[in-house]
Amino acid sequence: MKRFYKEAKIVAAGDQFGIELDGKPLRTPEKRALTVPSRALAEAIAAEWHGQGITVKPLDLPLTRLVSTAIDRVAPRRPDVVTEIAKYAGTDLLCYRADEPRELVERQRTIWQPLLDWAEARFAATLAVTQSVTPLAQDAAALAAIERAIAAHDALRLVALHLATTTCGSVVLGLALLADRISAEEAFAAAQLEESFQIERWGEDAEQTQRRAALKEDIVLAARFAALLRGD
Repeated sequence: MKRFYKEAKIVAAGDQFGIELDGKPLRTPEKRALTVPSRALAEAIAAEWHGQGITVKPLDLPLTRLVSTAIDRVAPRRPDVVTEIAKYAGTDLLCYRADEPRELVERQRTIWQPLLDWAEARFAATLAVTQSVTPLAQDAAALAAIERAIAAHDALRLVALHLATTTCGSVVLGLALLADRISAEEAFAAAQLEESFQIERWGEDAEQTQRRAALKEDIVLAARFAALLRGD
């Protein structure tokens, strides 16, 4: 759509920060006030709108999109979103290991196991590991602990956690990214470990390159969103 404003700036609203376009408050698609608890995030959202050209391109407003999703879709159905994310603990990528070749087995153990150990220490969630393709029944107490860890996030952080978890195929990677335990680069490397290993051997085609770039972009976005919420 054609740009309809000249200026985008942030405004304080109690303990929240909103964005105004030519003095009019920015709202979500459901017409709710778009406000955030972090000045850093509000400034970044304002910068998205300020940086638009003659036309406003929604794809160039990723932070705005995440906040709108949190307000319009996550907050009203928060328990359902928590449950949806928690389901990934039952089939977490980090729990399914290769049995060969040895180099891949060792790489998975070296990169993935410390993250499972972190989840155990941080959330008291001991997730079992298998080298079988058969679905592994995880301990109910571990799954409940992961769900409690997810539920501790507010709607804004849940939307970032959902993006990270679904992109990585791992709630442990999602939680680690949101907790700043790993960087976006590390999360991508862990999530794509096996594919990267195969690419080293056989090369990468154009479709893979494009798909992996999109995955990395989503992980970087989730990490940036979480950092801005922290005020980094």
